[in-house]
Amino acid sequence: MDSPQDRLLRLVPATLAKMAAWCACLIVIGVVANYVFGFVASMRLIALPVAIALLLTALLFPLTRRLRASGLRAIYATWITMLVALAVLGGTGWIIGVRANAEFPGLVTQVRQTAKTVENWLYSGPLHLKPIQLSGWVDEIAKFVTERQQQITSTVLVGTVVVVEVLASIVLLLFVTFFLLKDGDRIWSWFLKRFGRMAPRVDRAGRTAWTTLSHYVQGTVAVAAVHGVLMGLVLAVMGVPLWAALAVLIFLASFVPIVGILFAGAVATLVTLGAKGPVYALIFIGILIVEQQLENHVLQPLIVGRVLHFHPLAIIIVLAVGGILAGIAGAVVAVPITAILYRAVPELFKDDPIPLPAAPVPKPPGRPVPPEKGPEQQD
Repeated sequence: MDSPQDRLLRLVPATLAKMAAWCACLIVIGVVANYVFGFVASMRLIALPVAIALLLTALLFPLTRRLRASGLRAIYATWITMLVALAVLGGTGWIIGVRANAEFPGLVTQVRQTAKTVENWLYSGPLHLKPIQLSGWVDEIAKFVTERQQQITSTVLVGTVVVVEVLASIVLLLFVTFFLLKDGDRIWSWFLKRFGRMAPRVDRAGRTAWTTLSHYVQGTVAVAAVHGVLMGLVLAVMGVPLWAALAVLIFLASFVPIVGILFAGAVATLVTLGAKGPVYALIFIGILIVEQQLENHVLQPLIVGRVLHFHPLAIIIVLAVGGILAGIAGAVVAVPITAILYRAVPELFKDDPIPLPAAPVPKPPGRPVPPEKGPEQQD
């Protein structure tokens, strides 16, 4: 006698039953992913420093590995790596600070001159504005700022809390990076022991993820360095103030694909416009567009594209999802996380290689055994 389930399956077409099963699986996955994202968002002060520490470890680990291969103990190799990284960051910040203190007064003077030139052009140019109209716009802006003074003050207070959280996150980031560089292999071995028979697959997926992350971080740093150095040289040749700080801004913004360069390019263009005028700003925009095309079609495919193989539309969607879930930080880590999942997840479902049968062990050569004598040969 047929059960109610069998009768129901005969009534429902097979295609519809498969679609319903897939929809049920997708709903379960969506619910689980929603809870996971909610948990990570609630623990952002821990999750974000750990994610950045993984990126820094992937960038710094080649130096630690070479130092350990040369004979240094793990603790000494890790300390040298951390000190080198801090020296590079501190030296870069010191150079930018010195140049900013020296060039900022000149930038203010040049911006005032440019503002006067633009104001005269608004009066005598094709717009034929009157001074009373321009002063009215300035008064409206001042009134807007005055009305929202309380909101600005509360924003400053919130910013103070954010500064404290950032400092705590930096301390956690340094600790996590240090111990990942020093004991990363031991931590991974301890982690694998919890998976039992699945350990070989998890190990294979983890090593694939680490290789993908290392190639992505190192390639992105190389491309961002080339981009920042070239644009910094262009700004320096043009005589734009704060060119060193703008070069570092372009370097950092290059870690956010597509969106970052738009932001950094806009800031550099505004500074160039205020300091040197519209002609230099247009020249800089043209050079930036040409350099960006060379980066997209030459550097990115050669260095990073071999790891990702992502279409630009996929990158934009991933950036949008990461930005919605976690803001700027989410946009920074969205692409590497997607690349890791794209490469590592299939390794979990691959069958383990079948071991070859062991070859027979040959017997060691010895003294030949004489044949036994028959009855007729015995005395």
